[in-house]
Amino acid sequence: MAEARSAVTEPRVHEIEEGKDNTSEFYLAFRQWRRSLVRRFYRTRNLIQNGLWPTKIWNLGGTVILLTGMCHVDSQITKPITDVVHWTEIHLHIPKGFPKDVKSFLASTVVGFGFFIVLYHVRRYALRLLLSYRGWMYEPPKSQSYTTLMWGLLVKVISGSHPTLYSCQQSLPRMPVPPLKTTIRDLLLSLKPLYEDKPEEFIQLEKEAEEFQKTIGPKLQRVLVLKSWWAANWVSDWWEKYIYLMGRSPLPINSNYYVMDQSYWKPTNRQTSRAASCVYQLMLVKQKTDREQVEALTIRNTIPVCMAQYERVFSTTRVPGEDIDELVHYNSSESKHIVVLHKGVMYKVDVFDCHGKIIPPQILEKQFNWIVVNASFQQEALSEMCKSIPALTCLDRTTAARVRQKHFKEGINKESLDIVERSIIFISLETTCYEDMSERAKFLLHGDGKNIWFEKSINLLFFTDGRVGLNCEHSYADAPVVAHLQEFSMLGEVTDVYFTPDGYVVHAEVPGKLIVTKPERLVWDVQEELASSIKSALDLAKKNNADLELCVRDHSEYGKGFIKQCKVSPDAFIQMALQLTYYKNAGKFCLTYEASMTRLYLQGRTETVRTLSTDTVEFVRAMYNKSVSREGKIALFRKACEKHQRKYKDAMNGKAFDRHLFALFVASRGLGYDCEFLKKALMMPWTLSTSQQPQTQISWAPDCSLPQYSNMLSPGGGFGPVSDNGYGVSYMLPGNNKFFFHVSSKKCCDGTSATRFMDQLFESLQEIKTLFEEEEMEQKKDM
Repeated sequence: MAEARSAVTEPRVHEIEEGKDNTSEFYLAFRQWRRSLVRRFYRTRNLIQNGLWPTKIWNLGGTVILLTGMCHVDSQITKPITDVVHWTEIHLHIPKGFPKDVKSFLASTVVGFGFFIVLYHVRRYALRLLLSYRGWMYEPPKSQSYTTLMWGLLVKVISGSHPTLYSCQQSLPRMPVPPLKTTIRDLLLSLKPLYEDKPEEFIQLEKEAEEFQKTIGPKLQRVLVLKSWWAANWVSDWWEKYIYLMGRSPLPINSNYYVMDQSYWKPTNRQTSRAASCVYQLMLVKQKTDREQVEALTIRNTIPVCMAQYERVFSTTRVPGEDIDELVHYNSSESKHIVVLHKGVMYKVDVFDCHGKIIPPQILEKQFNWIVVNASFQQEALSEMCKSIPALTCLDRTTAARVRQKHFKEGINKESLDIVERSIIFISLETTCYEDMSERAKFLLHGDGKNIWFEKSINLLFFTDGRVGLNCEHSYADAPVVAHLQEFSMLGEVTDVYFTPDGYVVHAEVPGKLIVTKPERLVWDVQEELASSIKSALDLAKKNNADLELCVRDHSEYGKGFIKQCKVSPDAFIQMALQLTYYKNAGKFCLTYEASMTRLYLQGRTETVRTLSTDTVEFVRAMYNKSVSREGKIALFRKACEKHQRKYKDAMNGKAFDRHLFALFVASRGLGYDCEFLKKALMMPWTLSTSQQPQTQISWAPDCSLPQYSNMLSPGGGFGPVSDNGYGVSYMLPGNNKFFFHVSSKKCCDGTSATRFMDQLFESLQEIKTLFEEEEMEQKKDM
């Protein structure tokens, strides 16, 4: 393929630049130095601001001016303070010839600086102490105690307003290690419903748990406590390493997840126009993220959460290794381009010019139109395997690492791979579209085996009808983080005008003179052995894709508005419906996983909420027992919901036990122990894996319950089943009028069907609604 490489050398040396003027080498070097200096300035400024938060820099200036004024007036009232300034003035040994006011100013500066240092340390540690309080979470928002109201006021006063992206990090408390005894107790309680027919096995498990607490358990606990003293988070680094990066399964379906755009409405029918607008908006978000101008998220507009995961959203690649993968993140100076795939041909497209200015959408639109035309011509000369390079990211991680080491270590393949891995995001301009949400979601999750670079942090897929979706690698961050950043773009499409009436992008203002390069086609040298590996990867991907069943639907019979009338948690309501559905589907109960976040703590990620409990079992069985009255069923339902809601809050507060068990297991292996009890506790399959997706994370977003936004709501996204004989369920509760559900399963398991589960879930939702409707009717009769 040497001749092909020569054909693309010109774009590499920028011979096809548009608008390039003759500039001296000295000026180019000066310009590079100036940009580097500006970047360093902003980085240093952000470090200072984040280091001082919640104290403001103007506090120092105000203190110095105040002290200087006190010394000038020299009042008896302020004498205790001015005496300190005068004492400092004497010990600074300021020359006698200096004016009195200058001496006072210099001494005030020193005293003010010392006061400022003390002030920001006091405020920071006071805020950290305040944020350790969790009583607010267990009280209803509309009827909180005076203690909680006073606490919230203090948090607001001390923290100030509008914290930037990372400014609150140092004020977040560190996650505590749960007591060993509590973890073992809660574990046994969660497993008890699964052993109802096997009491002897449960007694044996209790004996093993007791033995564990008496032998190596306390030693492992001490290791975790010691780690919690020096590590930012005692579990998150192990979670990323051992759960994600050491996982050897293929990324599609098993690890990556997808996110959809608006459910029914779309802002344009033009593929390249939508692509240009979305990329431009995401680059604006990236720029704000790099400059730390995105506001930190807060709960109830008061309590900040950890924003550490935002650092690696863009320009990050998961590089395969034989034993463990590596997450590689590139800074803004190394990553200024995206990679665009169309009909198997890849192109490097700069989205920032050499001055660091974002390429406006009207120019990106022209670039993408050019790619569509050029790729149609170029692809005819390429072999099928040469157009299927991304399929290699569908392999198991060990095989992918070996292929990479053998065929991408040097030459043109390494150069092209570097361009892909250094890209900000990976984009695919598809040649098809799917009106059906289930079909579109399934394609977003796994593609056709050769159109998604699953190792990139973010893939954007643009369909021919103007729709878009995301496929995201999971190890660097959790889904709410990506959803938050995507929300800026999607919300803007609804509230602002991004497109003309005929579907083209609205021209954005060009920031001065731009130097724009044409797209650069990537070239690959695909010899026979590499082609064989690509074919094997493609065959594996197609086989796995065909085995997946995915069903996406919106439930419009009722939404959160009705659940509020039932006076239970919306999440608990849905979880009980899922438990009722699984029992209806499989005729038994199963271990159920629900993801919860722990971002109230520094570098927190997720925790597990185990929905299955004895209260859940009692409610589900009561629904099939005609002898139980409607009032009895409602009472059991509310009891199960209250129990679940409490467990969810405990998980957010670091009081759950699954991450604790995982960390104990890692510590045991590190110390050379082979603990059967921990293995048994951790290796039980999550037959039902669930997750609620965040609704609206941007504070200024309009109310999504309004009728005009009904078709503009996003269904959210989903993931593959964790267990081959189970289900993966994600759900979105946007506003008061509808739900969105995503259900996945494997066709290889005869006992599971995503479509059947969805049908039964809608039946369960109706059955629960009927319970409360009948209660309401009886109450009206009594009146």
